[in-house]
Amino acid sequence: MNFLRGVMGGPSAGPQPSGADTIQKLCDRVASSTLLDDRRDAVRALKSLSKKYRLEVGIQAMEHLIHVLQTDRSDSEIIGYALDTLYNVISNDLEEEEQDDSEEENLAKQVDDLGSQFTEIFIKQQENVTLLLTLVEEFDFHVRWPGVKLLTSLLKQQGPQVQQIILVSPMGVSRLMDLLADSREVIRNDGVLLLQQLTKSNAAIQKIVAFENAFERLLDIITEEGNSDGGIVVEDCLLLLQNLLKNNNSNQNFFKEGSYIQRMKPWFEVGDDNCGWSAQKVTNLHLMLQLVRVLVSPTNPPGATSSCQKAMFHCGLLQQLCTILMATGVPADILTETINTVSEVIRGCQTNQDYFASVNAPSNPPRPAIVVLLMSMVNERQPFVLRCAVLYCFQCFLYKNQKGQGEIVSTLLPSTIDATGNSVSAGQLLCGGLFSTDSLSNWCAAVALAHALQENATLKEQLLRVQLATSIGNPPVSLLQQCTNILSQGSKVQTRVGLLMLLCTWLSNCSIAVTHFLHNPANVPFLTGQIAENLGEEEQLVQGLCALLLGISIYYNDNSLENYRKEKLKQLIEKRIGRENFIEKLGFISKHELYSRAAQKPQPSFSSPDHMMFDHEFTKLVKELEGVISKAIYKSSEEDKKEEEVKKTLEQHDNIVTHYKKVIREQDQELEELKQRINTLTSQNEQLQATVTQQVSQIQQHKDQYNLLKVQLGKDSQHHNSHSDTFQMNGIQTEEVSKLKEELEEWKNKHELLQGQLREKDSVIEKLNSSQLEMGTAEQSSQTIRSAGLEHNSELQKELEMLRSQIQLQAGEISKLQMENQKLQVMNATVDPVLGDSGATAATSSELEARLEQEIKELKSEVKALSEEKESLKQHLDSSSSTVAILQDEKSKLQREVAESKKEQDDLLVLLADQDQKISALKIKLKDLGVPVEDEDDIESGDQGDEDEEGDEDEQD
Repeated sequence: MNFLRGVMGGPSAGPQPSGADTIQKLCDRVASSTLLDDRRDAVRALKSLSKKYRLEVGIQAMEHLIHVLQTDRSDSEIIGYALDTLYNVISNDLEEEEQDDSEEENLAKQVDDLGSQFTEIFIKQQENVTLLLTLVEEFDFHVRWPGVKLLTSLLKQQGPQVQQIILVSPMGVSRLMDLLADSREVIRNDGVLLLQQLTKSNAAIQKIVAFENAFERLLDIITEEGNSDGGIVVEDCLLLLQNLLKNNNSNQNFFKEGSYIQRMKPWFEVGDDNCGWSAQKVTNLHLMLQLVRVLVSPTNPPGATSSCQKAMFHCGLLQQLCTILMATGVPADILTETINTVSEVIRGCQTNQDYFASVNAPSNPPRPAIVVLLMSMVNERQPFVLRCAVLYCFQCFLYKNQKGQGEIVSTLLPSTIDATGNSVSAGQLLCGGLFSTDSLSNWCAAVALAHALQENATLKEQLLRVQLATSIGNPPVSLLQQCTNILSQGSKVQTRVGLLMLLCTWLSNCSIAVTHFLHNPANVPFLTGQIAENLGEEEQLVQGLCALLLGISIYYNDNSLENYRKEKLKQLIEKRIGRENFIEKLGFISKHELYSRAAQKPQPSFSSPDHMMFDHEFTKLVKELEGVISKAIYKSSEEDKKEEEVKKTLEQHDNIVTHYKKVIREQDQELEELKQRINTLTSQNEQLQATVTQQVSQIQQHKDQYNLLKVQLGKDSQHHNSHSDTFQMNGIQTEEVSKLKEELEEWKNKHELLQGQLREKDSVIEKLNSSQLEMGTAEQSSQTIRSAGLEHNSELQKELEMLRSQIQLQAGEISKLQMENQKLQVMNATVDPVLGDSGATAATSSELEARLEQEIKELKSEVKALSEEKESLKQHLDSSSSTVAILQDEKSKLQREVAESKKEQDDLLVLLADQDQKISALKIKLKDLGVPVEDEDDIESGDQGDEDEEGDEDEQD
C-alpha cells in the first residue's frame, strides 16, 4: 500500500487531521473490541465516513473489514455495514456523482483510479472473492444486496481477473444464477446487472450461464415486465441476452434448439396507434431488434444463420417485422433498425426472400414493399441512415437470389414495362435515381443495379436490351451508352465512382457486354485520357476505377472487334499511359482508406454521405480482378493465343462433362420411372392376391354349405328306405338328374381347358426363367430392375400355382358331385318297383316331394354360384397372363436400353480419356509458360460441388 500512502502524502489530497484520527480510532475499536455491539458501532461509523474519506478508510480499514466478514458471520447487521463500506471505497460511481466542479483537476486524476487500485488489493487474496460468493448466497436482504453490489463493482474495476476467480471457484457461477430467482425485485434486478459484468467477453462463463437456464429466466422476466413496454429492467435483460449470444455459436445454437426464437415474436406486436412512444420503449425495441440481428449476423457460421432464418420465418417473426416495416407512426430510428433487421433475416435465404417479395405496403393501390423502400432510397429528403438501411435491405434481398435479380431486371426490359404508367416499378426507380441530380441517389441506384447483376451473366446480357428515351425527338439510347455519357460529362466524384462500379460489375465475366462497350469509339479514349492525366487526390480514385474498367475490357475481350483486340488495347496502354503507370493507378483502389472500411462487413455504414464510395461486394470483385488484370497487361500476343486455346479446350471439356452429366441425369430419371412402374405392378399384384384370398374364403363357405346339404340328403334317403316311401315326382327328378349330368360334363370340359391354359403359362414362365439365367451382369441400374422383374415373375408363378391348386380342389368337388349323382340314380332304381303301392302313403309322399323340390333348387343355385366363381377365376387368370406378357415386353426393352447405355458410356469413356490426355498436355505447356494451373483435385472438388448444387436444386424442384 505504499503507492496509496504516496497519494495521501500530497498537500492537496490529504484529509483533515480530525478525520484521520477518527478513522484510526474506529479501526482500533474494530480490531480490539471484544463486544460485538462496539465493533458494530465502529463499522457503522466507518460506513458513514467512507464516502467523504474514501482514500483513508480504504487504506486503514480494508483489512479490518475483511476480518469482520470472516469472523462475524453470525451477525447480519455488521456484515451488511462492512459490505456497504467496502462498496463505497471500491466503487467509482459515488466519486463521479459527488465530485464538485470546483475540485482541483489534480485531485480528480489521483482518485480516478482508486477503485481499480482498491479492487486489486481486495482480489489479491482469492479467498476474499470466494468469501463474497458465500455471503451472496445468504437470504438476508441486508447481506445479500450489498454483497451483490460489491461484487458488481469488483467486476467493473478488474473484470477479467475477477471472472477467472469466479470461474475456478466451485459452483461460483451457479450461485450467482440463483439471484434471478429471488422474489425481491431489487436483488433480482441488481443480479441482472451483476451477470452483465460477469459475462462480458468470456465465452466459458457465457456457456455456463446459458446452460444454467438463463434464457428461460430472462425471457420470463421480460414477459412479466411487459415486453417492449417494460422499464429499464427489460433493457438490462436484453443487454445480458446480447452478452450471452453475441459471437457465441454454442449459445446461439442452444437458443435456437430451445425454441426461444418463437418467444421473441410477441416483442414486436405493435398496435395501430403508434403515437407517443416513450424513450424507454424505443430503447427496448431497439435492443430487441439488435438481438434478432445477433442471431442472423452475416459473421455467424452460414449453417447457424440459415437455421435461425428458417425458424424466424416459420414462427412468424419475419412477418411481424414486415408489419412494423409497413406501419405508420413508427419512430425513424426504430424504422431504420427494423429495415436492417429484416435485411439480415432474409439475406441468402430463398424462402424469406420470396416472402419479402410478396409483401405489399398498405396503400391504394397496394405497392410492393421493395418499391416503397426504393422510393425512400432515391429521395434526397429522407435521412441518410434510412437510405443506407434501404440500400442494405435491397442488397440482402438480391444476395444469392437469381429469381429476385431476374424480377428486378425484368422491370427494365421493353416487353415488361407498364405502358399505362399507372404503377412505378423497381427498375424505373433505379433508372430515375441513376440519372437524378443528387449524387447520393446516383451512387445508391448504381450499387443497387450492380447487385441485380452480381454473378449473373444472363441478366448482364439482357440488360443490354434496355433503351432509354433521353429527350423528345431524339432516338433512344441504351442504358450502357447513357451511363458512359454521364461519366464523360464530368459529374461529381461520387456519381462517377458509382457509375464506374456499375460498369465494372456489368462488364466482368461478360464478353458480349465488353463488345458493346468497346463498340462506342469514344469510350476507350476517355478512359485512357482519365488514366494518363495527373490529377489531385480526389480524382485518383476515379483514375483507379477507370484503369480497372479498361483492364476488364482487355481481360474479358473476345477479339470480335478488329480495332479493339486485346493486343491493340495493350499497345495503346503502352503508348499513352505506360504499363507501370497503369498498374500504379490500378493500385489506387485497394490502397484507399474507404476501400478498407467497405471490405470489413456487408452493411454499408458511413459517417457522412461524402464517405459513401465503395460497396462491400465490389471490394471482392476488385480483389479478384486486380491480380489477373496486372498479369494480362504484361502477357504477349502468343501467350494470349495459347491461353485462348487452352480456354477453348477447357470449355469443350466442360461441355463434354456437362453432356455426360445430362445423360446420367436422364438415365436416373428413366430408372425412377421404371421403379415407379414396378411399384404400381406390385400394388396391382397385391390387390389380385387379396381378391384370390377372398375368393378362397368364399369357396370354403360354399364347401361347408354343400356338406350340410349332403348330410341332410343322406338323412332323408335313410328315412325313405325304412318306411318304403314312394315318389310321385319321379319323372321330374329324372329330368333334374340329367341336367346335373350335363352341367357336370360342361365343368369337366372347362376344367380341361383351364388345365391346358395353365400348361401354356407354365411353359412361358419356364422360358422367362431360362432367359433370365442366360443373361449376364450389366449396369447396376439394369440389375436392380431385372431382379425386381424376377421377383415379380416368381410372385406371378406362385399366384398361378395357387390358381392351379384351386382348380384341383374344384375338380375334387366335381367328382364328389358325380358320386352324388350315382347315388341318386341308385335311389331311383330302388324307388321304381314300389310305385304301385303309393296310395297308402300319399300324405308322406307329398311332403317328401316338396322337400326334394326345395333341395334341388338349392343345388341348382349352388351350381350356378360355383360356375360364376369359376368364370371370375378364369378372368383373373387371363389378367395374370397379360401381366406376364407386359413384364416380358418390359424385360426386352430393358435389355435393349442396357445395351445402348453401355455402348454410349463406352464411347463417352473413350472421349474422356482422349480429352484427359489433351488437357494434361496443355497443362504441361501452360506450366512451362509460367501460367498457374489448378490441380485436378481442385477441379474435381469444384465439379463435385457443382453436382451437389445440381442435386440440391433437383431436390428442391
